[in-house]
Amino acid sequence: MSEHTLSPETLTVSPVDAEGDDRFHDECGVFGVYGHTDAGALTALGLNALQHRGQEAAGIVSFDGRQFYNERHIGLVGDNFTKQAVIGRLKGHRAIGHTRYSTTGAPVLRNVQPLYAELAGGGFAVAHNGNLTNAQTLQRKLQDRGSIFQSTSDTETIIHLVAMSAQQSFVDRLIDALNQLEGAYAVVALSEKKLIGVRDPLGVRPLVLGDLEGTYVLASETCALDIIGARYVRDVEPGEVVVITKNGIQSLKPFEQTPNHSRFCIFEYVYFARPDSSVNGTNVYSIRKRIGEELARESGVDADVVVPVPDSGTPAAIGYAHEAGLPFELGIIRNHYVGRTFIQPTDSIRHMGVKLKHNANRAMLDGKRVILVDDSIVRGTTSLKIVQMVREAGAKEVHMRIASPPTRDSCFYGVDTPEKSKLIASRMTIEEMAEYIKVDSLAFLTIDGLYRAVGEAGRNGEVPQYCDACFTGDYPTPLTDRSGAGEIRQLNRLVEVS
Repeated sequence: MSEHTLSPETLTVSPVDAEGDDRFHDECGVFGVYGHTDAGALTALGLNALQHRGQEAAGIVSFDGRQFYNERHIGLVGDNFTKQAVIGRLKGHRAIGHTRYSTTGAPVLRNVQPLYAELAGGGFAVAHNGNLTNAQTLQRKLQDRGSIFQSTSDTETIIHLVAMSAQQSFVDRLIDALNQLEGAYAVVALSEKKLIGVRDPLGVRPLVLGDLEGTYVLASETCALDIIGARYVRDVEPGEVVVITKNGIQSLKPFEQTPNHSRFCIFEYVYFARPDSSVNGTNVYSIRKRIGEELARESGVDADVVVPVPDSGTPAAIGYAHEAGLPFELGIIRNHYVGRTFIQPTDSIRHMGVKLKHNANRAMLDGKRVILVDDSIVRGTTSLKIVQMVREAGAKEVHMRIASPPTRDSCFYGVDTPEKSKLIASRMTIEEMAEYIKVDSLAFLTIDGLYRAVGEAGRNGEVPQYCDACFTGDYPTPLTDRSGAGEIRQLNRLVEVS
C-alpha cells in the first residue's frame, strides 16, 4: 500500500465560526469508479461535486491491479486534489473516495476515509456515509476479542467485522459484517477484484449508480455523475448490494426483508442534497419549490416581499412567493468567499460575524413588510442576528417562515445535529421562539405539509414513509449505543444485533 498525506497526523480542523455552529452540518459523500484509466481523477471530480456533504477532509484509494494507493487530506477537495502530483499518485482503473464531516470520531487524519486494511484475502478499502448506532457496542466486543482500533471512526468497525468473518469471499464477509450493524449507511468498498456499493435495509442514506461509456460509477448524488458526464442509471435500492467486476454488475438482496418500505431521510429534500441533484427520481430544486408553496398555503401573512435566507432558503422562498403572489427579492446577499473560520480577536469584531456571510440589501427591505424564508432553525442564534440585520435595514415588519417542521430531536443517522437540549424547538414553543428571535410572526411547515411536498398524501403515522426522526422523535432503528434513553421511541426494528 502506498500512502501519501500532506497533513500531519495531529492536524485538526479549526473551530467553526459561531454561525457555522448554528447550522446542520452536512453528512458525508461517497464516490466510486470501476474500469477507467483516470479513475483517481474522476473520483476527485466526483468528490468536488459532493463537497457540500462534508468540508473537513477528503480521501481517495485507488488500485492498479497490483497495489493500492491512498491519498487522505484534511481540508477541501479543491485544496488537495487539484495538484497533478497528487492525482498522479492515484494509479489504477478503479477507485473510491470520501468527503467528510465528522459525526463520530475527531476530525484528525487517522479518521479520514476511505479506511484501508490488509486482510487475509488481500487489500480492502471502505468508506461510508451515515452513522452506525451500535458501533461502540460492537467495538467493545471486538476489542474484547483482541481487535486493535487505529481510529475513532465508526467506519473502522466494518473493517474489523469483515476481518473476523468466517465467510469465504469478500462480498460474503462484507454482507456478514453489515448484517451486524444498526443505523444508516451507504457504503462503497474496494477489494482487489471488486467495487461494491451497499445501502442499508431502510435506505436512509442515498446512493446512485451511473455509467460513463461502460465505466460504472457509484455516488451519493446525481450531481457527482453530472460533473464527469456519466449517465444516471438508477438508485441503488434499500438493502441492495451492488457488486461490480470486470464481468459486469451483479445485484444482491441479502438482508432480511420485512413488510416495511424504505425510510429515506426526508431532510435530504429540505437541505442536504444539492438542488441540481435528483433524489428517488425527482429533482430536489422542484421539491424545495413545492415545499415553499405548501408553506405559503399553510401560513400566509400580509406582506410586501419574500426574501430567502441564502442559499438554502432560496428555492423554498421562490415557491412561497409564487404561491402567495408576492415579489421575490434577494434582500440578503451572501458572501461566497468566506471560509468556515475567521480570526475574531475582539468582542466587537466577533459580534459582526454574521455579516461576514450575509449582508442586508437595504434597497429591497427599507419600509417593507418582509417574509424571511429559511430551511430550518437549529439553536436560533443565527436567526436572531439575521432578523436584527433586516430590521436595521429598515424593514417595517419581519415574518419568519421555516421550510421544515420544528427540529426537536437529534439525528443519529449521519447528520451532525446538536444534542436535544441545544435545539431551540425542543425547549421553546413557537411563540417563545418568535419572541426570542424578535420576529412579528413565526411559522414552520407542518409534517404533513412536508410529506405532501415530496409527493405523499401525508405522513402515515403507523409506518412513516421517510425517516423524519429529527422532527418527530420516531427513530426507525434501534439506538443500542444510547440504550436507556427512555424518551426515544424505536419503531419498526428492522435490523437486529446478531
